[in-house]
Amino acid sequence: MVGVLVRTEIDAPPERVWREISSIADHVIWMEDAVEIRFTSHSTSGVGTTFDCETRIGPIELTDHMEVTEWREGEAIGVRHTGVVTGTGRFTVAQTPDGRTLFSWDETLELPWWLGGPVAEVPVGWVLRRIWTRNLANLAAEVRARSSSPRRR
Repeated sequence: MVGVLVRTEIDAPPERVWREISSIADHVIWMEDAVEIRFTSHSTSGVGTTFDCETRIGPIELTDHMEVTEWREGEAIGVRHTGVVTGTGRFTVAQTPDGRTLFSWDETLELPWWLGGPVAEVPVGWVLRRIWTRNLANLAAEVRARSSSPRRR
């Protein structure tokens, strides 16, 4: 199992950050490894929503099948990965004492044998941590940009 936890403080209130992360289709804007998201359910938010995320990390491309398993408005989104890579993931949003947002991204993933299986867990965890740390910086920048220009979408 590969376990990755990344966190950042974003200089915006939690409601603004939640607006950004609750739009699953827009994750491709701030996630460098997410190429395209296609919904496979009628819903695009909330528990039971399913989608395929075309993912690219270097030369590796795969379709990540996901189902939303937790949706606590303004607080958390949890997913189950059911494709080539299996496991769970969770975003959480919490207010800091100074009114900013602590955003956490926690994943536990199991790799198929052809991606190295258990042997690749440490290096894959290191690569994912680096990419997702950049993704969080991208998210913070997107929240700032949309705060100053709310009609950009």
